[in-house]
Amino acid sequence: MYTNNKEDSLNFAKYKVGNSFLELVEGDITMQDTDAIVNAANKRLAPGGGVAGAIHRAAGPKLWEECKTLGGCETGEAKITKGYNLKAKYVIHTVGPVYSGSPEDPVNLEKCYKNSLELASKNNIKTIAFPSISTGAFGYPIKEASEIAIKAIASYLKDHPEIEVVRMVLYGRSDWEVYKETADSILS
Repeated sequence: MYTNNKEDSLNFAKYKVGNSFLELVEGDITMQDTDAIVNAANKRLAPGGGVAGAIHRAAGPKLWEECKTLGGCETGEAKITKGYNLKAKYVIHTVGPVYSGSPEDPVNLEKCYKNSLELASKNNIKTIAFPSISTGAFGYPIKEASEIAIKAIASYLKDHPEIEVVRMVLYGRSDWEVYKETADSILS
């Protein structure tokens, strides 16, 4: 069901979901040449550490200037800005849950993916790259998060062929391996 990209030194896997593709790649979210990248943001949409800090640094100061006009973002919601100095034309910002083990955690994490994909559809975005939302500083267990992400994305793509490619960009080989194992079990 997947293909390895032999020309690329980083890990790569590709799955057909409906008329679309889900790709798993080990890499840097800021370097993706998709129409949009997703920022695992904080509620202020401010530059910070991790993914949000890297995206803000790569996009330049105009991204923060635009984010300040959006009035923040609640957990599970998504908002869109221009990409500025990024290869991606847009940044979709979503706030993942800080992991607490509560029943709301998986619901809110699923909303991050669904609401980001809905914004992509509304803005005629054909290709989008996601990080693993909430698994860094927000402490969400990677295996559980990967299951929620893959299921949410696959479910959305089956009904929304307008999105051609969703790419999960994983930071490090171990995260990529967890997502690949999850995708193999869910999408095979």
